[in-house]
Amino acid sequence: MAYQNILADQKGRILYITINREAKLNALNRDTLDELHAALKAAFADATIGGIIITGAGPKAFVAGADIAEFAHFDAVEGRHLSKKGHEEVFDFIEQAPKPVIAAVNGFALGGGLELAMACHIRVASDNAKMGLPEVTLGLIPGYGGTQRLTALVGKGKAFELIMTADMITAADALQFGLVNHVVAQDALMAKAEEVMEKILLRSPVAIAAAIKAVNAASTDGVNGFEKEIEAFGKSFATEDFKEGVSAFLQKRKPEFKGR
Repeated sequence: MAYQNILADQKGRILYITINREAKLNALNRDTLDELHAALKAAFADATIGGIIITGAGPKAFVAGADIAEFAHFDAVEGRHLSKKGHEEVFDFIEQAPKPVIAAVNGFALGGGLELAMACHIRVASDNAKMGLPEVTLGLIPGYGGTQRLTALVGKGKAFELIMTADMITAADALQFGLVNHVVAQDALMAKAEEVMEKILLRSPVAIAAAIKAVNAASTDGVNGFEKEIEAFGKSFATEDFKEGVSAFLQKRKPEFKGR
């Protein structure tokens, strides 16, 4: 598929997805979200891809928000549809992915941009990153999972403060609050994201997929995360990766996982 708003470049087992609207500070419009869904869906089905790193074009912004002009005249029904479609096709789609997704946050990550980063499993930020959820300044609230994921990451009190004040925070603050995993110099951003991903790719893909499901269950209403963990743990014993992992451990060699 030829993309107009994103770049998708595979190197080794990593797919790099770049939001490529630098002149618009990589703002998310409907076409960009559609392309993100298509690229992610293809990556999840491609056995040659082990993980995905998402970033924004240029040094100024990861994603500086949604394209407000697209929904300025929406009514309540259209607004609900916009949110629901975004959840299903991009934000929840990333969080529930069977493969690890890392956000490399370069510059502004605001509104939908921060929500995109929070949907990823791990966040690495450059030291010039600025993050926030400014929706209340528009008479809105975060609509792509921001109220839920920010609360899970930083706690209820800090989530209330950041959402209700609409304040931007620095990368250093984001690290302190638990919003990002790592902060590095701008020129080291992709290298750090790759370092984390390459370490993950040494592990069992089957186990990684099961771990993602189990961790997500911890914040899913009506789901007993402990039961999900027990179920996934038990199923692991029937995989070829388990047999390979144990054999490699006993033989004091590095495992060669096949993802089966």
